[in-house]
Amino acid sequence: MSADAPPLPRDAAGSIGPLPLPRFDHLVHMSAELGMWEHAELLAPRPAHGFCTDDNARALIVLSRETTRSDELDELAVTSLRFVLDARDDDGRFHNRRRHDGTWLDEVGSDDSQGRAWWALGVTARGGRSPEMRAEAVAAFDRCASFDSSDHLRPHAFAVLGAVDLLTVAPDHADALALLGRSVDRLAGAATGDGPWFETRLTYDNARLPEALIAGGVALGEADLVRTGLRLLGWLVDVETTDGHFSFVPARGWVPGEPRPAFDQQPVEAVAMAEACHRAWTVTGDEWWRDQGMRAVRWFLGDNDTGGVLYDELTGGTRDGLMIDRVNENQGAESTLAGLAALQIAIAFGVDTPSVVAT
Repeated sequence: MSADAPPLPRDAAGSIGPLPLPRFDHLVHMSAELGMWEHAELLAPRPAHGFCTDDNARALIVLSRETTRSDELDELAVTSLRFVLDARDDDGRFHNRRRHDGTWLDEVGSDDSQGRAWWALGVTARGGRSPEMRAEAVAAFDRCASFDSSDHLRPHAFAVLGAVDLLTVAPDHADALALLGRSVDRLAGAATGDGPWFETRLTYDNARLPEALIAGGVALGEADLVRTGLRLLGWLVDVETTDGHFSFVPARGWVPGEPRPAFDQQPVEAVAMAEACHRAWTVTGDEWWRDQGMRAVRWFLGDNDTGGVLYDELTGGTRDGLMIDRVNENQGAESTLAGLAALQIAIAFGVDTPSVVAT
């Protein structure tokens, strides 16, 4: 583990500093009858850019995990679920890009959008905001057998996370079990190469890859997968830590040995790290992982290379990126959902109890 990352100071109760609670004003502002708009100019939605399944799947995950009860959030969750299910075609694949009038712009969406859709449906099956939503999500998994990605690892990671959640409520679901096994095999095969990482270049959502190995290893009872995932996540924490704070891989990617810090840094990378460290903490009970997860959350609040604050405590929006001399003031769907998900993880660190497994 990194010598650059000392434990964060705690109060007498063991809490790690005051943090804002998630606010959903901007999420509501970015939402329409069909779903959540993809882009914003400053705080204003940009309807001309339409919707995407990627972001509405992210919204469904955040809303399914949120414990705050309100009719408004319930309605947004239903809208997000309807968007994801409407995106699905007869063979179980998903569209991604959608015009403001509801017209789909692609025959089949990106591999990432396929994986994120299954991830969102798995989270909803486990923790959706109503019994009806949970039942619909479980039923949707009867079409997951068509999922595959021959070229990319992240769709497999997203699919693993969804299948793991689905199997907590439907442990004998044959298609979900097959999806889990197939996607874990792809990730495990990439993790056995000569290098320290799955790929030669770090790109985006990097922590999702080891998190999926950890989650899949626990679900399958394969301790070697868990150990591999923890090792790779620890390596990523080391690589992305500078002077005690996270310095995340920039949007264009990074190869070990290239100059750091590099910009612009993306909120999706920070929330992926927070969630992966939470997963590692629940599996191992090691407080080091809790500290790293909270450092990732604090990246949104200025604990980063420039001191720039990305999460807006007044609106619940999150700015689109950390630049070398400023923050990107646009508050689009992807970034806003990343900030909300990170604060949900901060709360989870305070209320969850690790369910330690043998590693």
